Amino acid sequence: MSRIEIIGDATLYLGDCREILPTLGKVDAVVTDPPYGVGLEYASHDDTELVEWLSLARSVAPVVAFSPGVANFTQFPKPDWTLAWWKPNSMGRVCVGFNTWEPVLVYGKASGKKTHDSFVVAVAPQSDTGDHPCPKPLGWAERVIERVAADGSTILDPFMGSGTTGVAAIKLGRKFIGIEIEPRYFDIACRRVEEAWKQPRLFEEPKPKAQQLTLLGDA
Repeated sequence: MSRIEIIGDATLYLGDCREILPTLGKVDAVVTDPPYGVGLEYASHDDTELVEWLSLARSVAPVVAFSPGVANFTQFPKPDWTLAWWKPNSMGRVCVGFNTWEPVLVYGKASGKKTHDSFVVAVAPQSDTGDHPCPKPLGWAERVIERVAADGSTILDPFMGSGTTGVAAIKLGRKFIGIEIEPRYFDIACRRVEEAWKQPRLFEEPKPKAQQLTLLGDA
């Protein structure tokens, strides 16, 4: 049975983004890290579906930004721009030695702060992401959100995973909608988003308690 968790300004859906995206209204930006199609072993889905979700994401947001990985980014439609993430301590092997960068494809018009189209975020172990096989660093999500979405925007992540984009959105004062198909990762995301929401921020009203809802019509 699908679930909806409301945690402060965040709404988290347990389910398939291909089914949930058409039911959502418009958001300000999609920021996500989808399956790369490189054979990683996720708990609930096949890591081979590359582009099916993109048209759905573009139908709900004026700007979509995501990391496609390095090996297969040419399989996506031509983006409006490509950001560069430099990860200086990365040790991924490539034909010339080691891979220390990744692209971030941007479709549509960004409305965030005007700055460089490259950023540096180191890859480091994260103790709170559970057994998710490929969590992005929190700094990655923060840098992308800052560039594509203005203050107060609503950020959607249709491949929420362990909730890193949600944590970043909350830290940056954005609203967040997340979708995750695997219950185990969804629970991790809920915990991380709730912990982020508990952190004190200046000039805020008292935060509402988390709520759990059930999608009507689901068995």
